[in-house]
Amino acid sequence: MNNLLNEILLPAGQTIQLVRGDITAETTDAIVNAANAYLQHGGGVAGAILRRGGPGIQQESEAWVRAHGPVSQAAPAWTSGGNLPCRIVIHAVGPIWGDGDEEAKLAAAVTGALRLADELGLASIAFPAISTGIFGFPKERAARVMFAAIHEYSGKPSGLHLIRVVLYETETIIAFEKAWHDYFSSKPQA
Repeated sequence: MNNLLNEILLPAGQTIQLVRGDITAETTDAIVNAANAYLQHGGGVAGAILRRGGPGIQQESEAWVRAHGPVSQAAPAWTSGGNLPCRIVIHAVGPIWGDGDEEAKLAAAVTGALRLADELGLASIAFPAISTGIFGFPKERAARVMFAAIHEYSGKPSGLHLIRVVLYETETIIAFEKAWHDYFSSKPQA
């Protein structure tokens, strides 16, 4: 069961939440997969999504890449949710730490996923800690970038009402909670 850790209601009406739990159990309209550019879902969040969602997600992902080419940070791909409780999986490609301009690339991946969710007419979305696993992005730094991108996007007209960041590992939760308090303590609430 997923547990709410922190929540902020923004003046524009959106709710942002920090959650401890399993992103594959989320009942939001969409979940975000921390993907690679070729949508080969092997380990980490991508592997967990594939194991629970079924092989159809990988098949749809391969069809996407055949039709559109590799996925960029700013323009994520999407597939059905397969056997997951969500309807849609948005495949966002985060940066590999050390490739340069990582913060801008991570912000683009988050913003791209939010924009795609709006284009698909979705009301809720759940993110993992993009790029903090095998891609090596420092967790607290990634959290600050993700929260800033989500907060900035939430200030614009959007059909998204609920944006969740769902974390599984204790070390990641600690880093994201610290960044949450540092970032949101100075932001106005509704």
